[in-house]
Amino acid sequence: MSRHHQGWIADVLAPLEEFIDGAIEPRVVFTDLTEIAEGESGLVYAARVVNPTMLDKSHRRTGKGNKIDASMVAIKCVPLAPSGSQKLNDLRRELMLMYQTRHTNILSMDGLYVDVVEDSLWIRMELMERSLADILALAEEGLIIQEEVIARFASDILQALTYMEGVGIAHRDVRSDNLLVNSNGILKIADFSNAVLVDPSVPLRTESVGVIYWQAPEMRSGSYDARKVDVWSAGATAWEMAESEPPFVDYDDPAQIPDSWPELSQPEIYSRSFHDFLHLCSQSPDSRPSAAVAAKTPFIRSACARIAIVNLLAECKNIEEKIHRRQSVESQGTVTV
Repeated sequence: MSRHHQGWIADVLAPLEEFIDGAIEPRVVFTDLTEIAEGESGLVYAARVVNPTMLDKSHRRTGKGNKIDASMVAIKCVPLAPSGSQKLNDLRRELMLMYQTRHTNILSMDGLYVDVVEDSLWIRMELMERSLADILALAEEGLIIQEEVIARFASDILQALTYMEGVGIAHRDVRSDNLLVNSNGILKIADFSNAVLVDPSVPLRTESVGVIYWQAPEMRSGSYDARKVDVWSAGATAWEMAESEPPFVDYDDPAQIPDSWPELSQPEIYSRSFHDFLHLCSQSPDSRPSAAVAAKTPFIRSACARIAIVNLLAECKNIEEKIHRRQSVESQGTVTV
């Protein structure tokens, strides 16, 4: 810990000391912070990197993170208090789980710094374009998600899950809010706050985590194999992309939610391979495939090229600009003659 971090701040951050880069003063390296999101633990900002060489030198010294070649990054600011916070304890568990995790389709935490001006912890991450949930929300404005696009997003999810299977991590909260897309059209799984390292000899868990719309049914009924639930959630997300809303949103009583997804509202417009994929992901835990197996299905092999996702993001921006212009006109008031 830096010599600047003294008193109660040093005490509060002691559990995270091994992850904090005390040589970096974040306000010297990052500027032009613009709020872009609000998370459970703090606000998220887009920030400009004004001194990337300082970060490069720091990472060469500590061996952590990647070489900085982006002018913009995302910064999550977590407020600190003398009494400490359970969120910091949760953050330590999350960091220990994934600090050495590196995969194209996983959003990593690339740096931790202490802001002594406003007593906060700054977490640096890649700046992403938007969440999958943000994309799907534009369906009401006419955005159409083609089946090949669904396959590409599902492929990215399964690539990440396959990697995680290999290192023994279960995410347990795969859903559109936690799936972020960058400007190159690459989807990444984020938010590992509910993730666990699974011992293959004792894979059963009892914690009911995540959100019921994407939650594997066995998680609502007692113990479950944590290695099996993420593939169900990936399937639920694919269903959501087809319907522009997650399954089961019409159920007021969670106890009434069935163990299989409702039929698609327009099943005839989707291929047999897509229906087979949904069926495969919704199997009981004993029959449900691993992410590696699901990633080799005909539906996933039908995925569009990456450029189609980049074009989709451009279409999202165009729709949002139209919404903004419409709202501006409405706020000013118009007279029809």
